[in-house]
Amino acid sequence: MGRTITDPREASVQLKSLVDNCSNMVFFGGAGVSTASGIPDFRSADGLYNQRFAYPPETMLSHDFYVTHTEEFFDFYREKMIALDAKPNQAHLKLAELERAGKLSAVVTQNIDGLHQAAGSERVFELHGSVHRNICRRCGATYSAEWVLAHPGVPVCDECGGEVKPDVVLYGESLDDAQVSGAIAAITSADLLVVGGTSLVVYPAAALVQYFRGSNLVICNLQPTTQDAFADLILACDIAAAFDF
Repeated sequence: MGRTITDPREASVQLKSLVDNCSNMVFFGGAGVSTASGIPDFRSADGLYNQRFAYPPETMLSHDFYVTHTEEFFDFYREKMIALDAKPNQAHLKLAELERAGKLSAVVTQNIDGLHQAAGSERVFELHGSVHRNICRRCGATYSAEWVLAHPGVPVCDECGGEVKPDVVLYGESLDDAQVSGAIAAITSADLLVVGGTSLVVYPAAALVQYFRGSNLVICNLQPTTQDAFADLILACDIAAAFDF
């Protein structure tokens, strides 16, 4: 295990130094990246999994629940999964800036909020899909998150009347092969991998870190992760603060 830094200012200085001296950085992030944008994460004290609902959130975000309780799924999805008022924070903005500067080659994200793209990032591998794509299961027509919010109950396609399903990966569903293979290729070729805002407990996404063969692995997360022992540097602070450089 590498050095652990808890002071946000020092973390920012150390991260900037590693970024300045790398040639190919990849960022791998989770729900904690978007908490500074007002989107709750899952496992922290204020996270989604510690709130009370009619069913556990893991159940309501499963494929089986979508099939058997479709209307209840959409009620939960609209209320808790779509956050159109959220804006990119400093972490999103800095990552987009680093991509434009030629330092960052890819963002790999477990998030479905689209904030990396909103900040200007172009090469983003969305392992768990996006709320901004909702696809008719019959004809393939695509609808926006705004359209889903405007159609209560179980949304049906304007073109063919088929059921419209969010293009997000639910529990019990497989990740998209193209997104995974792209993420693996990016991580394998990186010399700096920064992992941020994720507890690294959700598989198979968390296993992607094992493909890193570069010089420096940085983990930025408020709580310890399952892979801290393999990190060269641990930034135990807010990720938006760490990227404030």
